[in-house]
Amino acid sequence: MDWGKVIYVFFSLMSLTSIAGFLYEHTAVSLFVAASLNLVSTVLKIGVRNLLSAELLASSLVADLHLIPAFVFLVVLGNLNWAISLSIGALIANIFSVGLVYIESSKIKDEY
Repeated sequence: MDWGKVIYVFFSLMSLTSIAGFLYEHTAVSLFVAASLNLVSTVLKIGVRNLLSAELLASSLVADLHLIPAFVFLVVLGNLNWAISLSIGALIANIFSVGLVYIESSKIKDEY
């Protein structure tokens, strides 16, 4: 078992589910947790050298560039609607990322 892959998939899924948690309960703390987990996930994807590593990193960066402004809109500007809409964009980017992980895992399985 590749523990490095387990950790980076874990943080990807935690980021995805924490964004869904923010969309359920609109608090600044849950959005901060989602953004923090996504940043950790992005940092972990920087060193990955897999088949779809560029796409995984790009989708994680897209989610970061949605979650950070969403936090600013929520906490600084007090605009919940913009925070929710940006978080939905991050959710879509993370769903795409998890889909890529699934495709990559099935490709690697075919090689054995």
